[in-house]
Amino acid sequence: MAESMQGLKRSHRCTEVSNKNMGEKVTVMGWVQKRRNLGSLIFVDLRDRSGILQIVFDEESIGKEGFEKAGTLRSEFVIAVEGKVQKRSAAVNENLKTGDIEVAAETLRILSESETPPFPIEENSQTKDEIRLKYRYLDLRRPDIQRNMMLRSKVVYLMRDFMMKEGFLEIETPILCKSTPEGARDYLVPSRVHPGNFYALPQSPQLYKQLLMCSGYDRYFQIAKCFRDEDLRADRQPEFTQADMELSFVDVDDVIDVNERLLQYVMKEAVGVEVEVPFKRMPWQEAMDRFGSDKPDTRFGMELKDVSKAVENCGFGVFTGALENGGSVRGINAKGQGAMPRKKIDKLVEFAKGYGAKGLAYLSINADGTYKSSFAKFMTEEELKNLVDVLEGEPGDLLLFAADKNKIVWNVLGALRLEIAKELDLLNPNQYNFLWVTDFPLLEWSEEEERYVAMHHPFTMPVEEDWKNVDFDPGSVRAKAYDIVLNGTELGGGSVRIHQNDIQEKMFEVLGFTKEAAYEQFAFLLDAFKYGVPPHAGLAYGVDRLVMHLVHADSIRDVIAFPKVKDASCLMTQAPGKVDKKQLEELCLSITDKEEA
Repeated sequence: MAESMQGLKRSHRCTEVSNKNMGEKVTVMGWVQKRRNLGSLIFVDLRDRSGILQIVFDEESIGKEGFEKAGTLRSEFVIAVEGKVQKRSAAVNENLKTGDIEVAAETLRILSESETPPFPIEENSQTKDEIRLKYRYLDLRRPDIQRNMMLRSKVVYLMRDFMMKEGFLEIETPILCKSTPEGARDYLVPSRVHPGNFYALPQSPQLYKQLLMCSGYDRYFQIAKCFRDEDLRADRQPEFTQADMELSFVDVDDVIDVNERLLQYVMKEAVGVEVEVPFKRMPWQEAMDRFGSDKPDTRFGMELKDVSKAVENCGFGVFTGALENGGSVRGINAKGQGAMPRKKIDKLVEFAKGYGAKGLAYLSINADGTYKSSFAKFMTEEELKNLVDVLEGEPGDLLLFAADKNKIVWNVLGALRLEIAKELDLLNPNQYNFLWVTDFPLLEWSEEEERYVAMHHPFTMPVEEDWKNVDFDPGSVRAKAYDIVLNGTELGGGSVRIHQNDIQEKMFEVLGFTKEAAYEQFAFLLDAFKYGVPPHAGLAYGVDRLVMHLVHADSIRDVIAFPKVKDASCLMTQAPGKVDKKQLEELCLSITDKEEA
C-alpha cells in the first residue's frame, strides 16, 4: 500500500552519494531496479535519473516490520529510504559510480507500487519501437534515454549561455502565424473568431526574425518550436526544435564565425570534444560532384568520379544514351570489394533503384587484373582500361556506375556510397567532420510546377556578380546561402537576406508572383522594408539532429521526449484524434469523408 513521505526529505540523488559520505545518514528516493532476497539480507538496486545505488536491508537495522516490507518490493516500485552509508559488504562493482558503497536502510517508505512493466527498464532495449513509444513514459526511465535527455538539456543551456555572452537577445516569436507559400506544407489552425480563416503553425520564425532586424534588435536568438506537415524520416519530425538566430550589419563570414565558435564551445562543454576552427568550406557544386549530396559525409572516401569522357564513344547504349540526353555517367570505387558475391551486388542494384536508377553497372577487378563486368562485352579493352584508370581501380576493387540525368546520378551514387560505408563499418561515430556547404543555386526548376522555385526561400540574397544573369539564365545564379553539415547530416542552414526592395521585387517576379500577389502574402514584411532595413543574415540549427549525433543515436526519436512516428501520430496519446461535433460547429467546420471528397 502506498504511503506518504511522512516528513522525509531527499538529501541526495543516488549517485551523489559517495565514499565521502561514509557513516553519514542520507535519504534517497527513486525506483526499484531489482531486488535480491538472500534470506537474512535483502539487496535493492535503487535507480533515479543520476544512476543506481545499492540499498541493503537487514532486520537488525530496520526492524521486523520494515524487513518484511522490503520483501514485498518489486521492479518499478517508488520508494524512499533513510539509512547510513557504508562500505559494500560484497564485492565492489566497478561498473557503477557507487560500486564501492551501499546504504544500510533504517527507514523504508513505499511511495507507490507498480504493475509489471510491459518491457524491462534497461539500457539498449531490444523492445520494438511501437511498444516503447506506446509506453513512452516508461521508455523515458531507461538510463540511456535519460542520459540523452540530460545532454539535450545541457546543449540548449550552453547555446543560450554562449549567445547571451555574444550579445544576442532571446525573443519569442508567435506560434499562430499567417500561412505563406514557398515552403513545406503548413499545419493549419482554424479560427473560431474569424470563421473560414486559418492560422498556420510556424515552419520557422523566418519573417518575424527579419522584422526584428528592421526593429533594431541587431542580434536575435530563440530556441523555437517549428512545425512542418511533411513525410517523416529518421532525422525528421512534424514538430521540431530550432536554435534560431539573426544578425544585422553582417555578411557570410560574420555568421559563419560566430557559429563555428558556438559549435566549438558546445562540443567541448557538452561532450568534451575539441573541434578545430575554421571548418572546411565546400561549394555546393563541388559537394554534388564529389559526394552526390549537398550534405556530404566526409569521414571516408569513395568519392564520385565523372567518367563521361571515357565512355562517350563506347558501344554501351546505357552510357551513351544518358550522355545524349544531357546526363552524365559517374562511378564510385569500393576499394577491396572486388570479390563481392553477385547476390550482394544485386542487392545494391535494387537499393539504387529505390533512388531513381534504372539499373547499376558494375566492374570487378580480379586479383590477376582481369575484369568481371555487366557491360565489358560492349567495350574495347582500351575503353575499359581508361574507365578503370579514371576511378583509380586496382586489383580487388569493385567499381559501380550510374548513368542518367545528373540529379538522379548524384542521388543514386550519393546514397550508395553511404550504404556501402555502413556495411563496411567505415563510419566512425567519434569522428566529427563539420563542413560548410556554400554557394547553393538560388533557384531550382520544379517539374511539377513548371517554374523556378527558391531553393531556400524567396528572401535569400543572390551572389552579386551572378544577379545580372537572372533574366536569361536563372539557374546559374548562386545564393549567399550556407548549410552547416556534420557527418552527412544537415544540422542547419542560413543565408544573407535580401534587404533592397528592387532585388526583392525582382525575386518575386522570377518566382512567378505578380506585385499584387507578393503584397497579398508578404505585405507586412515588404512594408517594413520601406522604413529603413539593415543588411542582415541568419541561420537555424536543428537541435534534435545535433543532439542525435552527440549521443550516437540512429533516430531523433531517441533525443525527443515525446516523438511522433512515421505517419505523424503519437502512439502514446493516440493523437491526432477526432473532436466533438460541438467544437467543429464553433469553428464553422464540417468533416467530409475522404472518399467522397
